[in-house]
Amino acid sequence: MLIRDRFFIGGAWVAPSTKHTIDVFNAGNGERMGRVPLGEDKDVDAAVTAARNAFEGWSGGSAEWRSGFLDKISAGLKARADELAKMIAQEVGMPLKLAARIQVGLPIANFANYAKIAKEFKFEEKVGNSLVVREPVGVVGAITPWNYPLHQITLKVAPALAAGCTVVLKPSEIAPLNAFVLAEVIEIAGLPKGVFNVVTGLGPKAGEALVKHPGVDMISFTGSTRAGKRISELASASIKRVALELGGKSASVILEDADLAAAVKGTVNGCYLNSGQTCTALTRMLVPEKNYEEAAKLAAEAAKSFVPGDPLDEKTRLGPLSSLAQLERVRGYIKKGVDEGAELLAGGAEPPEGAPAGGYYVRPTVFGKVKNSMTIAQEEIFGPVLAIIPYKDEDEAVRIANDSPYGLAGAVWSKDEAHAQRIARRIRAGQVDVNGGAFNLNAPFGGFKQSGHGREAGVYGLEEFLEYKSLQLKG
Repeated sequence: MLIRDRFFIGGAWVAPSTKHTIDVFNAGNGERMGRVPLGEDKDVDAAVTAARNAFEGWSGGSAEWRSGFLDKISAGLKARADELAKMIAQEVGMPLKLAARIQVGLPIANFANYAKIAKEFKFEEKVGNSLVVREPVGVVGAITPWNYPLHQITLKVAPALAAGCTVVLKPSEIAPLNAFVLAEVIEIAGLPKGVFNVVTGLGPKAGEALVKHPGVDMISFTGSTRAGKRISELASASIKRVALELGGKSASVILEDADLAAAVKGTVNGCYLNSGQTCTALTRMLVPEKNYEEAAKLAAEAAKSFVPGDPLDEKTRLGPLSSLAQLERVRGYIKKGVDEGAELLAGGAEPPEGAPAGGYYVRPTVFGKVKNSMTIAQEEIFGPVLAIIPYKDEDEAVRIANDSPYGLAGAVWSKDEAHAQRIARRIRAGQVDVNGGAFNLNAPFGGFKQSGHGREAGVYGLEEFLEYKSLQLKG
């Protein structure tokens, strides 16, 4: 069992203010796999003080100097990639092969990418008689989720450090162990003391203490829309900047002229990635009425290939959910779909046969003939549950896609690329995949409506952590 009994504060491993702890469970078998400290207000205050004290020295250095540390962190994570992949596969439930490529590969690439961006970014420019300068916002409180734990940490920490900010990280209590590995890597990289700090704890206590702290200049949060609203409310008292990446209920719009088999397969894959525990998951599949029967058959057949299994088994395509609470939540939504009259085409709320004992496994589920007003079409389930919604024409498809409180992502499928792009432009979401377009590290990521505000990734992610200043020159 992995026991972490100290916080990383001010460049040192510091004993917590209390002896209370948080247990971390293995998603694959339900057994306790680790323990971390339960942070309180005093611990958060110590971390913020350390970050505040380190800010002037870190922000005053050159971007090239900061870039060198980011490259070292990338290399340090790469050296521990196998360890991290296995750890996150157990914390979250993503199959090991995917965890190695996504959960660990992306953070390694992003730290290296921000090292490059920091060196190339223009932090100042002349505009008339003014010198317009981009300066770091200050001390950043980063609060991150459990579904892509290290990746979401990286999308905040790497650009914040590149910008010249100092950071206090409060990782998810469900998957916190990887954050301690990152802290060890950062310590070895020689980052100046206090530039990066880690305090583990619960959202209502440590998280809220971080949001309310007067020494924090900005909060960057990824998680539920409910928590995002609470953070916005608390942060408003001190008018601190808030960046939010929240929930999603993404629509995959399959047009009449699409390759139906490829579009259905791509949508099911996009829905079931990480057992559906993905904010951009394609959980609503919109199909023309005349293609519904064929699409429903294809989706139900595709679901059969996602057999729940041990995330450490190389053959597994669908791992467990991350926690018992999440398992109960997803099963509840499946029962709700049945109760509201959706057609159950595959899966169901019953435990899957043959899955390892004790783990948080759920059947890959497909609902057909779903109305967009149903709960399973409106609320974020965060599990492998697909809702198929028939539509009459393209205008109705766009209306249904946009009929959601969320606007994080979506997809459009058509054999005519220009046609697909026209529909994609009409969808009110921050990211729309066209015919299965690949994820781009340098494209902005974030949402419309209740999916949040602000953008992560690439230069757009760096700009979130910068303020404008204009020096009015006499000439």
